[in-house]
Amino acid sequence: MPRSRAARWSAVGLFVVATVVAVAVQVPTATAATPITVAQAIGQQTGASATVRGYVVGQPTATSTVIRSGFPNDYALALADSASETATSKMVYVQITSSFRAAWGLQSNPSLLGKQLDVTGPLGAYFSHAGLTSPTAFALAGGGGTTPPTTTPPTGTPGDYDGTYYLPAIGKSGTALRTSLNQIIRTQTKLTYEQVWDALKLTDQDPNNSNNVILLYSGTSRAKSLNGGNPDDWNREHVWAKSHGDFGTATGPGTDIHHLRPADVTVNSDRGNKDFDNGGTQSTEAPGNYTDADSWEPRNADKGDVARMIFYMAIRYEGGDGFPDLEVNNSTSNGTNPYIGKLSVLKQWNTQDPPSTFEKRRNQVIYDTFQHNRNPFIDHPEWVDSIWG
Repeated sequence: MPRSRAARWSAVGLFVVATVVAVAVQVPTATAATPITVAQAIGQQTGASATVRGYVVGQPTATSTVIRSGFPNDYALALADSASETATSKMVYVQITSSFRAAWGLQSNPSLLGKQLDVTGPLGAYFSHAGLTSPTAFALAGGGGTTPPTTTPPTGTPGDYDGTYYLPAIGKSGTALRTSLNQIIRTQTKLTYEQVWDALKLTDQDPNNSNNVILLYSGTSRAKSLNGGNPDDWNREHVWAKSHGDFGTATGPGTDIHHLRPADVTVNSDRGNKDFDNGGTQSTEAPGNYTDADSWEPRNADKGDVARMIFYMAIRYEGGDGFPDLEVNNSTSNGTNPYIGKLSVLKQWNTQDPPSTFEKRRNQVIYDTFQHNRNPFIDHPEWVDSIWG
């Protein structure tokens, strides 16, 4: 009898184990989220993460503007439920963060136009429009995608500040973006005019010769030690001419190194306090630069740099902290007023000459070592059109 009871309990035990194993085998494995349509994503702008499936229909450059060619950068794309959609109200604007730009940005990959993608990330406003920000994955619908990077980008890599430094500005455009950026970048360490010398020796250091700096307008590499006022020296060029607002060299806009650059003394004098525009007679001291009675045109390699420095100054100095309210306008006859032009040309230069490695490094050195604020138009050149249309 004991043996029979033991046999029965053994059979029960085997049955229980078998049942547990069977149940375990039948538990479904986790699967990827089912994609939602663009129309559904537009109606679910709650901040929750979702995978949105849609056709690439262009690049948003403002709340109601999506372009289908001549893509200025790799920072955003628009999805729609139809590849032929043109109504921006039926689109989701997707932010492309730095980790994904090489593979999914439209400037680098224009053939993506018309392709169907699955994009995963939080659903929330971008360019003050239904959007998806801070994505975690991109994929061609039906396969061929990419997963999040396996390594974390180094701290301080330019363009990686959307989730921290620029977070209050993400998703905004127009006046709201302008106000937000001003509030972000006005927090800075201010330098004296004397400190600017040493700062420029690092911000504009020649990447191929640590004893030299690269001069604005000419592109010449010149010894750091040749800073001064003699004809073959370099001095501190105020890209936003200090007479435009009469702020001089007192600590403030006159010492803000986001717009101060090393320049040849003679070339700096030739530019003087002129506004910026196309045309004129070529400079003998700096070929590729042109000037006339009221304007200066920098060489092609410096056009975007100049534009983004000017736009930085217009946003940083809004008149709210005791400094002049600096504004960009479409004139080249601004005199000593706190204005500089020419807006339409500067916008063209920003698009024509995207941020270079040198310009991005300079922005980073200023942020890490000196002023601890950034030029947002180097990190996000598309914000120029978002603010100035």
